Amino acid sequence: MTTDAAHASWWQIGEIIFGTPLLAAVTFQFIVPLSYFDPIFTVTFLVIGVTLCAVGIVLIVAARRVLSTFDQPTDPGLPTSLMVTNGIFSISRNPMYLGAACLLVGIALVFKLAWMFVFLVSTLIACQSILIEPEERYLAAKFGAEYQRYAALVNRWFGRKLQ
Repeated sequence: MTTDAAHASWWQIGEIIFGTPLLAAVTFQFIVPLSYFDPIFTVTFLVIGVTLCAVGIVLIVAARRVLSTFDQPTDPGLPTSLMVTNGIFSISRNPMYLGAACLLVGIALVFKLAWMFVFLVSTLIACQSILIEPEERYLAAKFGAEYQRYAALVNRWFGRKLQ
């Protein structure tokens, strides 16, 4: 990884930040099973979970496709040469992380991984501090006023700000 990027360490990627708690949740669920699912709601949780998984995948794929269109890396350890604000990035500054969060919650609901909800808050805090904040500093330093205008217009997770 290069120093002209948001992250310098190999582990500072979404796959690690979101994958590690998922692996921990699966492991803990086998060792110390937690149950919060009432059988009455099983179908409801399944439908919501599958929907969240689908939304997460769509967000991640859409973001990767837009970045690919502009020949920009999806790895935050690689430098970017262009600020992408088109497509899904016009309504979320972090659609891949939003997609990963949706996917995690969806998987937890589908597979009844109660432990995932125990780890969810710390996962989102880690995403914010380890991934998003350094990326925002990097983009602000690299693109200056252009990034500031974009950040003022598009929310970090989802939606456009009222002007």
